[in-house]
Amino acid sequence: MITLGIDEAGRGPLIGPMIIAGLSFKKDNLVYLKELNVRDSKKVSPYKRERLYPLILKLCEHYEIIKVTPKEIDESINTGLKITGLEANYIAKIIDNIQSDVVYIDSPINNPEKFAKIIEEKIKSKPRIFCEIKADEKYIEVSAASIVAKVIRDREIKELHKKYGYFGSGYPSDQRTIEFIKKHKEIINSEDFRKTWATLRKFI
Repeated sequence: MITLGIDEAGRGPLIGPMIIAGLSFKKDNLVYLKELNVRDSKKVSPYKRERLYPLILKLCEHYEIIKVTPKEIDESINTGLKITGLEANYIAKIIDNIQSDVVYIDSPINNPEKFAKIIEEKIKSKPRIFCEIKADEKYIEVSAASIVAKVIRDREIKELHKKYGYFGSGYPSDQRTIEFIKKHKEIINSEDFRKTWATLRKFI
């Protein structure tokens, strides 16, 4: 049996892309993920995530990584699709591209049943779908996808630090990010900033 875990990193920040990762595994290889102590990325240090990243990719059958740019996210807001619809489109694409028997999704909204229904209406394949809040804590496939997405997102942010200077995590809850934006309003119109975010619009 092949199972597929899907998760994202960077859904809510002001700066940088959202990364969606889907990884499929044979049932036998899930044991090795457990031996590696693969967990939700928020519970794993950046150093450990980087160490786990190549090991996870080696154990998976197939994987797909999608980088969703700030421009795409802004367009989804402006056209009424919203980020939830945009994410659903990409998750459906991953499910159809990676054939599996069961899919586990970390729900991006508080109504996982609704999100699962949106996905089911978009896909051509017919795996069993389990969409749950905190699926990254419940299913090791999703934990693995969480780590992969987070590693790639962190690497993207490091490159943006080189480009703009250190701005923290890029999240609106990070005071370092807010202070950076206040001091560097001239770069807000850059392609790397999400201009539809309410926190950022105050400075435009």
